[in-house]
Amino acid sequence: MAISETKPSIEELKEISRNTRKLILESLAEAKSGHPGGSLSAVELVVALYYSVMNHDPKNPSWPDRDRFILSKGHAAPLLYAVLAQLGYFPIEQLKTLRKINSMLQGHPDSRKTPGVEMCAGSEGIGLSVGVGEALAAKIDRKNYRVYVMMGDGEMQEGQIWEAAMCASKYRLDNLTGIVDRNGIQQDGLTEQIMPIEPLSSKWKAFNWNVIEVDGYDFEQILSAFARSKESRNRPTVIIAHTTKGKGVEFMEWSPEYHGKVPDKKTVETIIKDLE
Repeated sequence: MAISETKPSIEELKEISRNTRKLILESLAEAKSGHPGGSLSAVELVVALYYSVMNHDPKNPSWPDRDRFILSKGHAAPLLYAVLAQLGYFPIEQLKTLRKINSMLQGHPDSRKTPGVEMCAGSEGIGLSVGVGEALAAKIDRKNYRVYVMMGDGEMQEGQIWEAAMCASKYRLDNLTGIVDRNGIQQDGLTEQIMPIEPLSSKWKAFNWNVIEVDGYDFEQILSAFARSKESRNRPTVIIAHTTKGKGVEFMEWSPEYHGKVPDKKTVETIIKDLE
């Protein structure tokens, strides 16, 4: 499915994002465990990719020429699952089985179980290395597909990220785009208190990446950034998206507590009414 042929309007993207947040919260409440904060923070970025940017086919998840999306911050699996289900990769009813025994929807993505998932994730920091391999394979095979890797800002503390960044620059992987969900919070607190990562933009520039910073909730900025990443030549692009942990749920926003804490069903029902 060439998504470019069926691009929704910005208002439609906003509505899809609202519904995605609803599905994330419902699936987490049903599971009684999981990671709401980092799933909610990156909704608009993933929605923009799947609905307006990437070429992919829900009816043929293994299509060789598809663009690849790699969720390095694997704890945000509820977000990826909600988007894939809405697009028809699997029945939307499956979202109620999140994190349950024998479900195709594990707590972290598993490419062996879930249609549309490109990489088994969970160990922080490995996604960019996989993305480099995919992008390099495309160059070697003379394929035109692009590779997108979403990373958490806590992952910027992992050495493997920067080894992969060096490699991508060396091989001039202009078909690779990294996205940093810069929500400022990781599992145990603020990133800048646990292990400061600023100046983040300057670090990526020092590794010879094309750097674009955006408001992670402004679709015009997001879509423009992805368009500009496709125009980059001879170097990879990283989009640093400034976001809010727990976006859309007032008591979750900016709270490290909700990195891995799930509200009960009754609370979620109230939240969803507010979202609607």
